[in-house]
Amino acid sequence: MATEGRSRGTPARAPLHAVVRAWGRIGCVGFGGPPAHIALLRELCVDRKGWLTAQEFEDAVAACNLLPGPASTQLAIFCAWRVAGPMGAIVGGAAFIVPGLVGILALAAVFLAGSPPNWVRGAGAAAGAAVAAVAVRAGLGLAPESWRRSRAHWRWAFYAVLGGAAAATVGPWLVLVILGCGAVEVASHSAGRGDHAGVPVWPLAALTATATGGLLALVWVAFKVGALSYGGGFVIIPLMQADAVDHYHWMTNTQFLNAVALGQVTPGPVVQTVAVVGYAAAGLGGGLLAALVAFAPSFSFVLLGARRFDRLRHNARVQAFLGGAGPAAIGAIMGAAIPLALALDEWWQFGLLAGAAVVLFVLRRGVVTTLLLAGAVGLVAGQLGAPLP
Repeated sequence: MATEGRSRGTPARAPLHAVVRAWGRIGCVGFGGPPAHIALLRELCVDRKGWLTAQEFEDAVAACNLLPGPASTQLAIFCAWRVAGPMGAIVGGAAFIVPGLVGILALAAVFLAGSPPNWVRGAGAAAGAAVAAVAVRAGLGLAPESWRRSRAHWRWAFYAVLGGAAAATVGPWLVLVILGCGAVEVASHSAGRGDHAGVPVWPLAALTATATGGLLALVWVAFKVGALSYGGGFVIIPLMQADAVDHYHWMTNTQFLNAVALGQVTPGPVVQTVAVVGYAAAGLGGGLLAALVAFAPSFSFVLLGARRFDRLRHNARVQAFLGGAGPAAIGAIMGAAIPLALALDEWWQFGLLAGAAVVLFVLRRGVVTTLLLAGAVGLVAGQLGAPLP
């Protein structure tokens, strides 16, 4: 039974070994991205163990969606904090992240090898070809609820178009556009209330930092992914693509597409894609460093602010900010499909992209299934001698 009489501010208690086991299981079987993670966490914490009430869990989901960075990861860390305190948050969050991280780094070693076999290259090229359709699917899935919450639909559309255009053109500077849209919506909300207090600018101040050279550049890219991204896992794509491929030349377009596909077909957070970028930049150490930097803000948000999550959810200024940043991020996710499609090299990849769109939007199959089917087709194509990028 759920502990209905328990104070909302006092975490329930569960032994650390139970947290490691339960959260580690979710990290191993959590294919399908945030919807799957949320469902698994709810089934564990509310339905099966009664560690949280249904209302507490829904409030946690809402609060985590207001934060930058990977929302389902923050939810996993927060739920572990609720049931086992700060140490529970650390070990539970790590148990949720590590299985997928190990898997994606192992696959990165195969797919980014200097001379991978043709079947590996074919599978990667095919799965990567489907990623643009997956990006559109992800954006469209987020749009209805965001549109429903919007206070002014014409501004929602403007923010979404602006985010899409930025993702297709300015790449790593997209975060400025998303934050700017949020700030404009806060200003509009404050003006409507006659409230002229200043807007929090810590994210804008953080952007004044510049990163040059080697590991510092990798840290900056990973930090943007983990601390300055809104709207779900796919918004990280335009934040990383221009840096990883065009600016720092850590990987080719084909390898970047492989990285995005690997982030989708492995369990756990989609943000783990950044570990593949880190691996390409500096080997295994770079992959681990990128993951550490990208996930550190999520742990910090929970450990430092979990007791204030309820106030965060009901803060009008935070809600207004997300009312601008959210549509821009959704537009960015769909806009990312343009550079992803332009990164394809071979004619048959465009055919696979069209086929993936049919599977996703007409047959309504899942993302993981679509990418695995595409990879299987590419594996055969590579063996039969199809031209490979």
